[in-house]
Amino acid sequence: MRVLHWHVHGSWSTAFVQGPHTYLVPVTPNRNADGRGRARTFDWSPSAVEIPAAALADAHVDVVVLQRPQELELTEQWLRRRPGREVPAVYVEHNTPRSDVPNTRHPMADRSDIPVVHVTPFNELLWDCGQAPTLVIEHGIPDPGYRYTGEVPRTGVVINEPVRRGRVTGTDLLPRFAVQAPLDVFGMEVSKLPRHGQIATFEDLPQARMHAELARRRVYLHPIRWTSLGLSLLEAMYLGMPVVALATTEALEAVPPDAGVVSTRVDLLAEALRTLVADRDLARHIGLAARAAACRRYSLDRFITDWDQLLKEVRR
Repeated sequence: MRVLHWHVHGSWSTAFVQGPHTYLVPVTPNRNADGRGRARTFDWSPSAVEIPAAALADAHVDVVVLQRPQELELTEQWLRRRPGREVPAVYVEHNTPRSDVPNTRHPMADRSDIPVVHVTPFNELLWDCGQAPTLVIEHGIPDPGYRYTGEVPRTGVVINEPVRRGRVTGTDLLPRFAVQAPLDVFGMEVSKLPRHGQIATFEDLPQARMHAELARRRVYLHPIRWTSLGLSLLEAMYLGMPVVALATTEALEAVPPDAGVVSTRVDLLAEALRTLVADRDLARHIGLAARAAACRRYSLDRFITDWDQLLKEVRR
């Protein structure tokens, strides 16, 4: 099957393009947000093939996987077919609603011909999808292997654009956590964070290198207030890291009690960081449970099987 799919979410796409199909990834001359092409810092399968936007009109496409409202119009312009009517389509909802929660109406709510695929049960619960068919396909993670050493007695954090996103990513909480355990923050534009003696930044490392560095840290912190489910949290669990996370959105379901500490109490989370950084053996023990939980629930095989089944059903 030939699947048209924009490069919107690098980590999610890394798993998605591991499937048995050919994944056509639009690319524009300036590689803007509508045509980034293949990822450069993630290990994508060769089955993800760049296709110039101008060539899509003559391309054979079996299914379109939409991820942003504007891709409805882009599909009509570039593919010259209407998604859901002249070419089968699904819409992946990566995000939690941002406005009048829980009354936010989904952009596909008036479409009954395009299923909305939520990446977490929390997303499906919060969005008002109207007449659109909905289902949940939870994340799957390519296994980076058990790599935890915990040799560096610091806390690892992954946040993209922490200054711009602010309270959404819990950026304001970082200094409070850093008082208990020094933080190493990885991600895009982390160098824009205000200077702080207990916070170090590591700007946009390639995924493999970031995983290696994270696994050297004693514990992983997930301070995100409002996101669907940060894939970096699941990746840290796969690496074998103990996790400390805000009990918001899907994190409470993703992290069982033996895999870390999940709470809305910042003081409790800060104390958990201090305890784990001070006790490497305890951190390793909890990290093993975190890895087992992630492998059990967020396996790549299950993710690929779920998506393969859906794409076949939509194409009929």
